[in-house]
Amino acid sequence: MKKHTLDTSIRYIKGVGEAREKLMGKLGIFTLRDLVSYFPRAYEDRTLFSKITDLQIGQTVCVRAMAAAQPKLSHIRKGLDIVKVRVVDESGSLEITFFNQPFIKDAIKQGESYIFYGRISGTLLRPEMTSPIFERVKQGDGGAASLLKQHPRPLASPCLSSLTGRIMPIYPLTAKLSQKIISSAIRYGLEKCGDELPDVLPGDIAGYYELCKARYAYENIHFPEDFKALDIARRRLIFEELFVLVVAMRLMRERRTEQTGKCLKMPDFEQFYKKLHFTPTGAQKRAITEAAEDMTGNKPMNRLIQGDVGSGKTLVAAACAWNAWQSGLQAAFMAPTEILAKQHMNSLSKLLEPMGMRVGLLIGAMTAKTKREMYAKLSLGEIDLVIGTHALISEGVQFHDLGLVITDEQHRFGVAQRSMLTEKGDSPHVLIMSATPIPRTLALIIYGDLDVSTIDEMPPGRREIETHIVGENLRKRVYGFVEKLVKQGRQVYIICPMVDEDDGDRGTVHLSFGENENRHPHLRAQKTDEPSPCLPHPRPLASQELKSAKEFHKQLSAEIFPELNVKLVHGKMKPKEKDAAMNAFSSGEADILVATTVVEVGVDVQNAALIIIENADRFGLSQLHQLRGRVGRGEHESHCILFNSGKSEISRERLEIMKSTNDGFKIAEKDLSMRGPGDFFGSRQHGLPELHIANFATDMLVLNQAQKAASDVLKKDPELKSPQNKDLAEQIKRMFEINADKMN
Repeated sequence: MKKHTLDTSIRYIKGVGEAREKLMGKLGIFTLRDLVSYFPRAYEDRTLFSKITDLQIGQTVCVRAMAAAQPKLSHIRKGLDIVKVRVVDESGSLEITFFNQPFIKDAIKQGESYIFYGRISGTLLRPEMTSPIFERVKQGDGGAASLLKQHPRPLASPCLSSLTGRIMPIYPLTAKLSQKIISSAIRYGLEKCGDELPDVLPGDIAGYYELCKARYAYENIHFPEDFKALDIARRRLIFEELFVLVVAMRLMRERRTEQTGKCLKMPDFEQFYKKLHFTPTGAQKRAITEAAEDMTGNKPMNRLIQGDVGSGKTLVAAACAWNAWQSGLQAAFMAPTEILAKQHMNSLSKLLEPMGMRVGLLIGAMTAKTKREMYAKLSLGEIDLVIGTHALISEGVQFHDLGLVITDEQHRFGVAQRSMLTEKGDSPHVLIMSATPIPRTLALIIYGDLDVSTIDEMPPGRREIETHIVGENLRKRVYGFVEKLVKQGRQVYIICPMVDEDDGDRGTVHLSFGENENRHPHLRAQKTDEPSPCLPHPRPLASQELKSAKEFHKQLSAEIFPELNVKLVHGKMKPKEKDAAMNAFSSGEADILVATTVVEVGVDVQNAALIIIENADRFGLSQLHQLRGRVGRGEHESHCILFNSGKSEISRERLEIMKSTNDGFKIAEKDLSMRGPGDFFGSRQHGLPELHIANFATDMLVLNQAQKAASDVLKKDPELKSPQNKDLAEQIKRMFEINADKMN
């Protein structure tokens, strides 16, 4: 039999095969290493047992009871079967109902004892359970006699095939994969390769911080013996993940400082400021000075400028391009879309051409002849600043002397694309702009290889956007407001959380790490996006209320605003179709743009005065803030309307933060503390590899320890050449290879 290693394809894992290999690939699981590193997103506490008389409404608990009678099957109507059974223990009785599971009628036998796990409903006098997980009490578990002894932890060493009496891991799923399939594959993987798991933490570090071995951590993160073992495992894996990340980022910074860059003279920026038709803010001037100081050194600048929507990052880019021009060097400005490139061309040419700079545009939509003319001007040095899209990295593009590369919305470009542009010059300076406000402490970690400038001051006179939180009862009034604004000549965005109706999720309550909960401080109820194993036939929840862009566009066009020009844009459209819709809105031809979050950054339509966000409670606060920034860019009073489909107090509280402030940094801090970085950044929109288990919001203490440990290791072994750091060096190399398109 073939020996399995951590790099073995999961196709050869027992119970996987070719079909499931493809499904697991959707979850990012390709090798045994990926499989055992696929950590649970939540846990269900199935160790809590209760007598029937002690049950509390709303509690999720295990009950050990005997079937008092044979289950009864009732056909209510087509598509709805109900099985009811009454179970008893020595303290009372419990009514249990199963929907559309007719096989239960024969699966539960009168007089036999079972363990039922589910949520308690009904009343205190007549408690009920709906579609619980259940299993028969096995021989040796005490049978009916054990009903007299309700042990809180009935199984000291729970069988891993058991559905109750243990802490159950809950994994993110995709269609046709069950919790059982994932769990069984991980169990098999750990049995075959657990001893190969590298201990990437140097022994002295693990000892000093009292961290367990890797094998113990992986076993107990997936199949915890108890809550203490789970805590020990989590702490080790969180520390390791953050430690490796910090070491990797510091090595990136060291590699950058080994390069030699173009040394510019410090110009007199007062001359630049005098030629502007406005006065820059103190924050803009500070960021410009910080960048200029970088460019006067003998190392290439690698600086991130982050600032809120409308804070004036483009002026910083303009000043840096002017600085390069003063020293006889060219600058290139790469934007993620043609619309954004044209917008930057318009604003930067107005700023810089009166000062004598020659500004050009290079995008894919230009004719071959126009492109050739631009190539010639760039190679001859007749263009001082070129603004463009991916067209800038085309083979035909050659610069006379490229000294500065600027990229906008850096998360939209892979490191390979940025490298292709910088390689067109001799170690040019690099300026990266981002409109996603990130708390400064977090930015310093995330962009560990970058210097960070924050523009935390807004230009005077910028209008604040009025934000309103509404429910379905006000929908007609909102539509009336849309018509009123369009009659005044304004335009409107309507944002939906998904493209198609089948993109939604189903929510069920599980236990996961986070806020305090009465029994175990590290467990809390959390909504997850896969059907619960407790509910073989889960009832559709709020996901059916989610607005899909395609369907909503049809409804708005045909029924609600038939007289208006309503366009649609979403990420699944072909680029030409998407650009056509965006251009129609930008030019003022379209009145309403129905969109997903593809319009989150970069779209500048000064005539847009209203943005409506459907199911706003389903978005992160920072994402809502970015979306809100699509309006209020011109002279018109602007509004943001948030439809709250959530019923909880927490969803209302979150949205109230949006109403109370327009400050992106305050919102970012709140978002990070309430949701954690996974939701805070959205899907792969940052310079980090994805974190599997650590959380910047809740694990700051461990992060501080990991940073100190990283400093200690790199002080003794700056290049990780010593034998005890061999596994660490290999892990970092693997991280760079896997995340080449994400890391800066």
